[in-house]
Amino acid sequence: MTLSTPKIAFIGAGSVVFTQGLLADLLTFPELQGAHVALHDIDAERLATAEGAARQIADRLTGTGGSRPLITSHLERRAALQGADFVINIVQVGMGESTRTDFDIPQGYGLRQTIGDTLGIGGIFRALRTFPVLKSLGADIAEVCPDAWLLNYTNPMAMNVQYLTRATGLTRVVGLCHSVYWTIHDLAELLGVPHEEVTYRAAGVNHQAWVLRLEHQGTDLYPLLDKLIDDDPQLRRRVRVDMYRRLGFYPTETSEHSSEYVPWYLHHDSEIERLRLPVGAYLGIVDENVAAYEHTREALATGTPLPVEGTMEYAPQIIHSIVTGTPRTVYGNVPNHGLIDNLPASGIVEVPCLVDGLGVQPTRVGPLPAQLAALNRNYLSMNELVVRAALEDDPRSVRQAAMADPATAAALPVERIWDLCDDMVRAHAQLLQPALRATLGH
Repeated sequence: MTLSTPKIAFIGAGSVVFTQGLLADLLTFPELQGAHVALHDIDAERLATAEGAARQIADRLTGTGGSRPLITSHLERRAALQGADFVINIVQVGMGESTRTDFDIPQGYGLRQTIGDTLGIGGIFRALRTFPVLKSLGADIAEVCPDAWLLNYTNPMAMNVQYLTRATGLTRVVGLCHSVYWTIHDLAELLGVPHEEVTYRAAGVNHQAWVLRLEHQGTDLYPLLDKLIDDDPQLRRRVRVDMYRRLGFYPTETSEHSSEYVPWYLHHDSEIERLRLPVGAYLGIVDENVAAYEHTREALATGTPLPVEGTMEYAPQIIHSIVTGTPRTVYGNVPNHGLIDNLPASGIVEVPCLVDGLGVQPTRVGPLPAQLAALNRNYLSMNELVVRAALEDDPRSVRQAAMADPATAAALPVERIWDLCDDMVRAHAQLLQPALRATLGH
């Protein structure tokens, strides 16, 4: 693809802080400084704040001598999408209020969550309230920009990408997450080797992928990591380190996330203490995001300069590679069409992807070690049930997904799981597709 002025639509641009970081990354590429950036949100105030931040970032990064982006804002989504080459999806349906519901109701049942955005009760209902928006977004893309690449950041990543590809028929869909990049970055720092000199290969599912190879100048770094862990008892008080020691490969997501996808940790007071797990941690992040938004809004009102910091996200790199033909490797979440042999073909997997002028091209990994595939299959089985619930208007599949979730099943008997799902349905009913608003009892 050769585009002198690509159009990039931000859907959910009212997630202002994330929009700022993506724009800062985009505009560091001279070839993208003349892009058309179309911002869309359904909240007029947040959209105006995003536009103001975008214009200030553009002024600071592009100056007066070179190309400058065209920045437009749209309360109507189709106007933002019209003629787009790339669509970046960062919507959060229900915002902080729904997130608090995702924690408060399960907590009343004695169910603990730390982040609640990927699997478990929080992940299930975040997906179910997001799917109707994804379906209409996909229909709009198919009509007004059918050749666009849809780059999804909205969680639960794997469920959303699976639903998008099956409910809308779109094929140029890639889910993006920074967990692999930052895992390798932090491991390099821990091991005392330059990040840019580390070579690695990871694969699995989003938020539960695995570092299959980790090397520096051809030398395996895992023995050095083993020694550091053996010598430091505090390192052993992390879930991801505990999982690494037992499974043999380092997981690519934080301990807070990782604890929620298995049955071994959050149900046990002793494990929460041993591994220093912050139950309900994401509610603090919600508060921080609100505070960051308010700070941005106030800074714009007073003319205070905003910080312009890149985030090393994949979407700007993908756009640059497709526009310029510059080859890169990124990690993407895509349908498992023969990429990982021992995971379900219908699932969404996270694998290395070559990106160049031809687009995003996933690479085949082959089979995962058996113990890793076993955990990933549990994850994908739950995803399949949630997606099936939406595709087939089947409220029983919602309960069956919760029953299949490892952390939920470890904490609650089956009747309480169904009661919990009924309470969650009642709380989120107006955001769910009509057939899934039914309560079923036992």
